[in-house]
Amino acid sequence: MMKQLSCAVAALALTGCASITGKQLQQMTVTTTQDNKEVTGIGCTLSNDVGTWFVTSPGTTTVHKSTDAMIIDCKHATLAGNSRVESSANTNVWGNVLLGGVVGYVVDRQTGAGFDYPVTAVVSMRPTASAAMPTPTPVQPVAAEPVARTTATQTPPPAATPGRTVAGAPR
Repeated sequence: MMKQLSCAVAALALTGCASITGKQLQQMTVTTTQDNKEVTGIGCTLSNDVGTWFVTSPGTTTVHKSTDAMIIDCKHATLAGNSRVESSANTNVWGNVLLGGVVGYVVDRQTGAGFDYPVTAVVSMRPTASAAMPTPTPVQPVAAEPVARTTATQTPPPAATPGRTVAGAPR
């Protein structure tokens, strides 16, 4: 009798467990904006402590839930943006706390099943540093013109010393 009662209590406790009744995966949609206008075709990477996923905005992907934040990093040739999306406890985890106690809550935290990310994440894009600076135009080397040089040098006449006369020097 005691064994049957223990099994019934264990089964009842497990029904509140989000890792049993909840899902460990969820869909997330990512959109990207610049100056309050949606921009499309931006490649985004979503990552948390469980894995990494890729999506082109606007787009939806299935991610593995976790208690850690989801980091979203979006890049394009001239735009970049990132966002940090926190997970929050869903209703399954609270039912588990009431019926399953601490053990079930710990399991839900480890699997992420008791937590959800927002369904939609909006990432604000900004111009990248390379887009802000114009691309330098390559400078074409110019051939230098030869400089005319004189090879003949003229030597100054010898200086006259007082009291001496030098041939060819003015008197």
